[in-house]
Amino acid sequence: MLINSYAKINLFLNVINKRNDGYHEIETLFSTINLHDSLKFVLTKKPEIQILSNIPELASVNNLVYKIAQKVLSDFEVNRGIKIYLRKRIPVAAGLGGGSSNAATTIMALNVLLDLKLEENYMHSIAAEYGSDINFFLTGGFAKGTSRGELITPLPDIPEIEMLLVNPGLAISSREAYQLVNVDDANKNHAGWWYNSLENGIRNRYAAVNDVLHTLKELGASEVMMSGSGPTCIGLFEHRSQKSSAAQYFTSIKMWNATVKTLSRSKYQECFQNLS
Repeated sequence: MLINSYAKINLFLNVINKRNDGYHEIETLFSTINLHDSLKFVLTKKPEIQILSNIPELASVNNLVYKIAQKVLSDFEVNRGIKIYLRKRIPVAAGLGGGSSNAATTIMALNVLLDLKLEENYMHSIAAEYGSDINFFLTGGFAKGTSRGELITPLPDIPEIEMLLVNPGLAISSREAYQLVNVDDANKNHAGWWYNSLENGIRNRYAAVNDVLHTLKELGASEVMMSGSGPTCIGLFEHRSQKSSAAQYFTSIKMWNATVKTLSRSKYQECFQNLS
């Protein structure tokens, strides 16, 4: 079974307060985009889990894909093994949800591959146990996330938006991004898209992120924002020629960039429906 594992962006992310459990209460708007990794799942007779990847450090028992596969096989006493080939295209620790998407894809793929007939509540409970963004990828499309991001309310699809993503080559953990946020300074009443409470803390700590956002503006972007916990930056351009020129500029300085589009829920879910 070969399946695409799509990235997300946050069109809005507001940190409301710090919770007693150490996490932060947030409200966010997620959208899937057409940038994706690929995962291939192969059942084996030997009851063990193997992960292979084009990024060697991801072929590890610490990968969420491994942990979730292990839990599902254990919970249902599956006397088979699974070999998983992970082809990464989404930058790692980039605010694009690549790891969370891989984890959700694993839940849904194993459900079909092993004919487990998992209930939605079970899939969402696993997702919430292993991360805050994984639940969104069980739904996809355009959705609101609340609590620590794991409570998902699907929203009607939005018109397709094309944008430029730029990643300055840093890896920033969600933990660090949230440690840097000043909750008192966060605009709790901010309305509208293109706002991220985590952005100022990261911009102050990492000059490269600040520089990318400034450069996107200088190259003609009408809106710029950091996605999620960063460091990937989003540039929205009204003119395609400006977006193309900006992409060429970042390519010329050897900085990762990708022109992407938002992905509707129906398009996102098609790849999973075709598995059954």
